Amino acid sequence: MLSKNTICLWYDGAALEAATFYANTFPDSAVKAVHRAPGDYPAGKQGDVLTVEFTVMGIPCLGLNGGPGIQHNQAFSFQVATDDQEETDRLWNAIIENGGSANVCGWCQDKWGLSWQITPRILSAAIIDPDPAAAKRAFEAMMTMGKIDISGIEAALRG
Repeated sequence: MLSKNTICLWYDGAALEAATFYANTFPDSAVKAVHRAPGDYPAGKQGDVLTVEFTVMGIPCLGLNGGPGIQHNQAFSFQVATDDQEETDRLWNAIIENGGSANVCGWCQDKWGLSWQITPRILSAAIIDPDPAAAKRAFEAMMTMGKIDISGIEAALRG
């Protein structure tokens, strides 16, 4: 049963593949249910996977195999708070190595076009540091990065 508020993500036939990847990559994630189409529809046939209920880090989602024509963009992203460089590297690399693409400032995109921000907690704290000069240095360091390098953020904080 769907929760009261669920994020619906549109896929072109790959909802189950995507949900399975997320469940295998992110903690507290799982594929909950697969629902097949009760009849033919514009993007598929009766019996095809129509929707997939899944969670991504505890967030309820519904993958909808709605067909071509609707593309994800960076206006929506999952922001993942990481605790250390190992976790940052693992999640970033999992997305990139599974057909995704790197972007800037900790952003990347999975092979289905969904955007992710792999954001170390130290970066989030650094850019709101009470010392405006330290926050500016950390922000400027972040602006030069693709995947966030925690040691680079720590060095920027120290000046």
